[in-house]
Amino acid sequence: MSDSQNKITVFYDGSCPRCVQDRKNYESKDPNASEMIEWLDITNKEKELLELGIDPRKALTELHIRDTDGTIYSELDAYRILMQRVPSYRLIGWFISLPLIRPLSSKLYHWLVTRRLRKAGRL
Repeated sequence: MSDSQNKITVFYDGSCPRCVQDRKNYESKDPNASEMIEWLDITNKEKELLELGIDPRKALTELHIRDTDGTIYSELDAYRILMQRVPSYRLIGWFISLPLIRPLSSKLYHWLVTRRLRKAGRL
């Protein structure tokens, strides 16, 4: 199976400077990332998100990924999948998935995102 057949789609907030920087960081860590990851900016794509079964508000507050089978994953499950695609992030992806770490990571993640969106006047 070729890399293009294993490509995941990452739905990210292109109007968020931090999200854009995170995307650049992922791409810089792996020069072959574009063969494995398709980045889709969700800005002004509410209709398309709804058609995929993704709540546009949740798309702003949680990372979403669509795998090759069309299954949508969100929040830490999405990060785990994304981090598996970038070798230097695999250990972090495993770590945030640990039973004791996962709930803490989730709370911290949601707090940071909510804070960012409120500060930008988007929530």
